[in-house]
Amino acid sequence: MRVGQGFDVHRYSDDPQRTLVLGGVRFDNERGLDGHSDADVVAHACIDALLAAAGLGDIGQMFSDRDPAWAGADSIDLLRRAAGALREAGWDPVNVSCTAVLDSPRLAPHRDVMKQRLSAAAGAPVTVTGRSSEGVGAVGRGEGVAAWAVALVARRSDDRDGARADGPL
Repeated sequence: MRVGQGFDVHRYSDDPQRTLVLGGVRFDNERGLDGHSDADVVAHACIDALLAAAGLGDIGQMFSDRDPAWAGADSIDLLRRAAGALREAGWDPVNVSCTAVLDSPRLAPHRDVMKQRLSAAAGAPVTVTGRSSEGVGAVGRGEGVAAWAVALVARRSDDRDGARADGPL
C-alpha cells in the first residue's frame, strides 16, 4: 500500500460566464475559478493524491494546461481517467480524503453529491470536508480556493509485472 498527497489552488476568475465547480458540483450564481479545465480544485487535489501514491507524476504531467485537448475539461472525467491509469499500472485506489478551504459557498449542503460523483469517478470512497480560512491569507481575502487530499492505493496481487502486493514496487 502507498499513500499520496495532493494540493491544488485556483484564483477566482473575472469572467462572469465561469461557473464555480467543486467536487463535480456546479454552484450556480457563484464566482467561478480561473483555469484551463473547469478548475475544480477538489477533483484536482484528489487526482494529484492518487497519482502521487502510485508514483505516476502529477496532474500537470497527465493533463497539461498547455494541451488544448484539456481546455474546459470536466475534472470528474479527468479523475476517472487518472484512476484508470492507476489500474493500468497495477494499482487500485482504496480511498481519498479531501479538504477544501474556502469561506463561501458552504459545502455541507452539497457534500453527499460531491462524495458520490468523486467516488464513482475514482472507483473508491472519496470523502470531502470544507474548512473556513478564518479570514487568513489569499483564501481569506476571497482571492481563490485551495484543496488538499490524501489517497491510499494498493498494489494488486495479480499485477502484470508479477510483483506481489507486499513485495517491491
